[in-house]
Amino acid sequence: MGKCTGKVVIFMRWSRAWWIAVILLVFSGLAFVLLTENVAISGSSTALAESGWRANFSAPLDADAIEKGAVYLTDTNGQKLELDMQLANGGRTLEVPAIASGDYRLHVTKAALSNSFLKSLSTNQIEFTIQDEVQSLAGEEELRTYFTRLLKLQKDNPFYRGFGEGVEEAEDSASGEANGIGGGGDHSSTNNQVEGIDEGDIVQTDGDYLYSVSESRVVISDIRDPENMELASVVKFDGETYPEKLFLSDGTLAVISSRFSLMETDDEAEMESFMPYSGLTVVSLYDVSSPDNPKLIREFGNEGSFNNARLSNGVLHYVSNVFPNYWILEEQPDIELRPRLFDSNKNEEFEPLSYEDLTILPGTMEGSYSVITSLNLETPASNEISTKGFLGGNEQLYMSEQSLYLTASAFETAEGEFGDTSLWVPQQADTEIFKFGLDGIAVEFVASARVRGSLLNQFSMDEFDGHFRLATTEGAAWEPASEPKNHLFILDGQLEQVGSVEDLAPSERIYSVRFMGSRAYMVTFRETDPLFAIDVSDPAAPEVLGELKIPGFSNYLHPLDENHLIGFGYETRIEPVKGGGEPRIVTGGMKLSLFDVSDMSNPKETDTEIIGGPGTYSALQYDHKALFRHEQQSLFGFPVSIYDGDGMEYIEFQAEGALLYSITPQGIELAADLTQASDQPYEDWNTSVQRMAYAKDALYTVANAEIKSYRLSDFESLGSLPMQ
Repeated sequence: MGKCTGKVVIFMRWSRAWWIAVILLVFSGLAFVLLTENVAISGSSTALAESGWRANFSAPLDADAIEKGAVYLTDTNGQKLELDMQLANGGRTLEVPAIASGDYRLHVTKAALSNSFLKSLSTNQIEFTIQDEVQSLAGEEELRTYFTRLLKLQKDNPFYRGFGEGVEEAEDSASGEANGIGGGGDHSSTNNQVEGIDEGDIVQTDGDYLYSVSESRVVISDIRDPENMELASVVKFDGETYPEKLFLSDGTLAVISSRFSLMETDDEAEMESFMPYSGLTVVSLYDVSSPDNPKLIREFGNEGSFNNARLSNGVLHYVSNVFPNYWILEEQPDIELRPRLFDSNKNEEFEPLSYEDLTILPGTMEGSYSVITSLNLETPASNEISTKGFLGGNEQLYMSEQSLYLTASAFETAEGEFGDTSLWVPQQADTEIFKFGLDGIAVEFVASARVRGSLLNQFSMDEFDGHFRLATTEGAAWEPASEPKNHLFILDGQLEQVGSVEDLAPSERIYSVRFMGSRAYMVTFRETDPLFAIDVSDPAAPEVLGELKIPGFSNYLHPLDENHLIGFGYETRIEPVKGGGEPRIVTGGMKLSLFDVSDMSNPKETDTEIIGGPGTYSALQYDHKALFRHEQQSLFGFPVSIYDGDGMEYIEFQAEGALLYSITPQGIELAADLTQASDQPYEDWNTSVQRMAYAKDALYTVANAEIKSYRLSDFESLGSLPMQ
């Protein structure tokens, strides 16, 4: 790899009306030069009649372009159509809200362009199809046409980006009165979002054995005697396989891994055309009825990167993103564009997904698939595996018993201004939502929608009483002139909007959301932490009832009961800037807050706890599954690394381990400090606690290299088990 020269962007500018932006991007020794004179058009190849159709332009069209006939549609016979069309987003988006099923062509003449003397169209026609319902691909020709068109779009506009590209999920919201709290039996359970929907985790326990991920291994530990713990067995994977999720279901351990291995192909030219490594999502099923002798009973998976998974009523669903090598279509027109699967029951050979199992998600023009795979774990060795591929990316996932929702960011590109320099920058992201119905292992597309703004994480979504609710922030963080604002949308079963609360907390962004049945809570932040209490009992008329402003912010909200919330986040303080100017916000220690929301019109912070100083953090602040709960004893715990300092010039590592609190409506009280002081400059990954669990009368902390046990009644140390 070459070294970055440090010169990232070079601009040439003649005048405000006539400019040519030259962007020189240097990354790993590679340089790209783009002249931004052309106006590119992008639009999905298919859409549903009930949702209409839209096209996006990289520069605004003239406000009168439709009226003067410079933008119009024709049918398959070339007949010009009189349809209701309008320009939105400052002339950068064409919307056709009502259109019957059929094949159409969009025409855009040069007269449609603002400053048409100075700009040109990279293409002036787009063909698209409107369907009454989503349909499986007709065959190879339709799929190849889709990717050929996408390739042309990206050549015409190198900044073109379709919908989601599969980022690692920052994990999702609770439905019902206080769903997903768990931790009420004789052993721990994962802190799931929705009651009855298991999200899997890096640690699982059945009360007698503890299953944990340790690098490229899954370690099974016998914890029946917490004073004398033993290694029961170790499931080893090769160095290219990394377990990410564990599920336990009636004696079956499902290990979902990301595997990176040499691409298998007989075509040497194909091998040389792209990176020699390809990511796989692999599910390994083990019979752990005898935990000291786990037996691999089946292994299956597909090309692509793992996104997330859920287990409900014995059925495992996982979602992955698959990126075919369509960019080499011109050199190799026969390249396989379908996702490839394997199943050890079929001699582990890779086979492409059949065309009848592939669908283009309406409204998308994306170079990746969302692949949904389902299997009933009751008889895992022989049950049928269902795999469906949907052209369109995915980022966040929400699942109830009947429905699975995928969301993806929909970016638009347009001219932007930074000081006196013009360039093309991505505009703010909207959110595309795709709903799928679940019936056993059958997964069927139901509806799609688009809302303004982007999601923070899975806690921004929730399904309740037949309605889907989501909270978004509108406004791009990278746009200097963009002022964020926040919205809450409520959609019906077909994802039609029925109600909303819009333009909350201008200039602030959402930091956490929690839905609790007929209530919703939202934290935004810029200088203080407003907690909004929102009544969503009437889907058509949600209403903000109360607002609480306090220092700091919560980036995870957890229901204690129907009238109390626990906030996990950070304290902050405002530091004045020498010589004036906007004050600086300095993040301090980790903050626990207890909120009383019994009176929605007057939410209160009734207790707080500050842990450490600047630099202190917990895995809980980015992964809700790191929260330990024990309902009977009102205990809440989490891993923590404690630092101190002034937050401006220095921070100093002090201790690592775990903290345990008793949290009741009456307040927050430290129950146990399981941290260890250190004179090292930073924490040790091998001994840093990743999770906490309990079984019967013992508490366990789990790190990569060791498990420690404590008596649950008084937290006295009982034993330690090395795992390396």
